[in-house]
Amino acid sequence: MRPQLLNAVALLQNDDRDSIDEAIRLMQNTVYSFSMKVCGHPEDAEDTMQEVLMRSLPHLARIKDPRALAVWLYPVTRNRCWRMRRPTAGAPRTMLSLDELMPHDTELGLMLEHDAASPEQNVLSGEQGQLIQDAVLGLPPKYRIALVLHDMEDLDTEEVAKVLGLNTGTVRVRLHRARLAMRKAMALMAQSAAGPMAAQPVRVHNGHKTQTSKSRPAACKELFANLSEYVDGRVEPQTCEQMRNHIEACPACVAFLRDLRTAIDRCKKLDVPCDEQVSQRLRTLLTREYMRLIDAPAASK
Repeated sequence: MRPQLLNAVALLQNDDRDSIDEAIRLMQNTVYSFSMKVCGHPEDAEDTMQEVLMRSLPHLARIKDPRALAVWLYPVTRNRCWRMRRPTAGAPRTMLSLDELMPHDTELGLMLEHDAASPEQNVLSGEQGQLIQDAVLGLPPKYRIALVLHDMEDLDTEEVAKVLGLNTGTVRVRLHRARLAMRKAMALMAQSAAGPMAAQPVRVHNGHKTQTSKSRPAACKELFANLSEYVDGRVEPQTCEQMRNHIEACPACVAFLRDLRTAIDRCKKLDVPCDEQVSQRLRTLLTREYMRLIDAPAASK
């Protein structure tokens, strides 16, 4: 869970204006950043931030558990943001096939050629935040929300399942496909920026054999299908050892795993801050209203 929410709930236990102001600032950042990752329009994110936080004020004083705040805050924000979302030209399909997300020989060959760093390392280093946000917004919504909640908002699988009303198995499947799609999108950005020469076919050697995408060993395909479980430490020790042994013996799998981890790490670091002037104006209003609400019961006695 985002440290901002943990800190916000702790600050809300105090009744002084400075603590409340800081708690609301942390919640503002969370709601705005989440809205931008889900919908991508600053005006909609600002409106969502204002409406969601105004609605939350009467309930904040009773919240003691950050998880309770998250389970309420994220669904309300998501629903409000999606009601306002604007149609996007060429909107993505609702399904992502695992086969189309698996790397082909050319892609794996490029990874092996860039052994010191992932293919998109230099390309994405400049305007990385905007590129990652664009890639996230290019995901079908049901995969996007799983990725944003788990990897960007730092909720665990069980918390994501509760927010989305899904079972944990479905969350894991959607998360893995979203991660694979993100990795692929970043690789395509890198190839596009690097020019046509970067896309020349390269044969991938596995031991003494040259594999094509159709003849790639079944063990590689099975590994790709379960990499998120491996990365997140959710496989049984024996299975983990088997996967590790395969990876260490397969340069292509080593390169792909490194590339996937890079994509996940970049997603985890993405934050989209609100304009400070907009944030400050709203925070002043919210803080004043919250202080009025918590003072009202005392005044009526």
